Amino acid sequence: MISSTRGDYHGNRSWLQAVVGDRDWVLCHTSALEYLELFVGYMDEKLIEVYAKEPGEYENIKYRTIDSFDSLDVVNFGKVRCTSVNQTVNDMLNDFDDIDEQSLVEALATYYYLHNDSFDGLLIAPKNQAVFDSILSETGLWNITRRDSNDRPRIPYVSDYL
Repeated sequence: MISSTRGDYHGNRSWLQAVVGDRDWVLCHTSALEYLELFVGYMDEKLIEVYAKEPGEYENIKYRTIDSFDSLDVVNFGKVRCTSVNQTVNDMLNDFDDIDEQSLVEALATYYYLHNDSFDGLLIAPKNQAVFDSILSETGLWNITRRDSNDRPRIPYVSDYL
């Protein structure tokens, strides 16, 4: 069985809200980027990605099962819970071989644009830094980012705040 799909609604947010609201799930990965409006999504999209404590019944939902949501940085939008921008980006960098790369690249470009041509506020975990740098380099985002004295993009690191 599949849940309703994007084609049944006027926009991604209304679709995601209808499917995820009132459930013990947290939107993650590409679905979180869509709900956070950093990625516009795809026409007639069917896949939703969530963190869940147990797998569910829908074939078009990718259940990333975890024991607890306590370790997640979650933003609440009424009945919809969604990983924060920092949580989402770091999760996708960490799971890079199992993600929709297009959504992450577009979200990073949108974030950069919305933050006055910088990644200020985006906290990249040290374990994800090499993947992040690779994305910037391969997509050309590296060439437009502001640089620090070591010719690296100006990005605060999680360790800067610990």
